[in-house]
Amino acid sequence: MSDLSAEDAKLVTLARAARARTRAAEGAAVRDSDGRTYSACTVALDTVDLTALQLAVAMALASGVKGLEAAAVVTEADTADINVVRHFAGAAIPVVLADATGEVRNVINT
Repeated sequence: MSDLSAEDAKLVTLARAARARTRAAEGAAVRDSDGRTYSACTVALDTVDLTALQLAVAMALASGVKGLEAAAVVTEADTADINVVRHFAGAAIPVVLADATGEVRNVINT
């Protein structure tokens, strides 16, 4: 995580913690345009499937945020669906993709 800013490294840490608490497939965290953070993990029920990133964005929206600055997803998958960030926050929002150890594998911009 050394190449990340301190604020983006914090998002990875929050995403790792959300994932670890529940042993979920993914953890995610987002930072809103006021600097507040929201973290979540994957929800996989018989009738509802939400990615960690979808839930983190939904939590931010439920809190009344107007925009996002950045996001992070911790997963063992090679990629993450970032459409929810793109649809809400627009273009050029960085989404850090990291593994369970916090090793950054990629930064994807919406």
